[in-house]
Amino acid sequence: MPKLLALTGSPSAHSRTDVVAEHVLRRLSHAGFETARLPVRTLPAADLLSARRGEPEIRRALEAVAEADGLVIATPVYKASYTGLLKAFLDLLPQDGLAGKTILPLATGGSLAHVLTIDYALRPVLAALGARHVTAGRFVLDSSVERGAGPDRLRPEAELDLFQAVDEFAGALRPAPALTPTP
Repeated sequence: MPKLLALTGSPSAHSRTDVVAEHVLRRLSHAGFETARLPVRTLPAADLLSARRGEPEIRRALEAVAEADGLVIATPVYKASYTGLLKAFLDLLPQDGLAGKTILPLATGGSLAHVLTIDYALRPVLAALGARHVTAGRFVLDSSVERGAGPDRLRPEAELDLFQAVDEFAGALRPAPALTPTP
């Protein structure tokens, strides 16, 4: 069973990005995948910014990435790019830190003007780190994430679009059936 890790780059403890990542993990868990979550904001800031790879929490986070078969990388869009928090963590990975991994990139933002952030800012970094396959990501408008007195949820049209990307990601993680030779 493939191991999946959701890496979230929001500095906020209760962000729309985390709501989206949680929806994704729930769907993947129901599909039989082993899932875990790593909010980068929970790592010690001084160790993260000083690139102290040997410190226990940073080392465990890097090991979690290394052990994962697939990653969901979710970030809010700040200044037309992914967060500096996420960048600081990605900078700690070795040059081939995503080699052999399948990645589902996700971004949240307040305007459709940021919809290309995944393709123009995040995807090149993931490719540079050696990702085997970066699936079609999704941008989710902040207005599609409903928070309030009840449980956080996505508007139905956003949820359907997101789940299509999740299903494609899951399909990319499952091994292809072996071809049998024809007589």
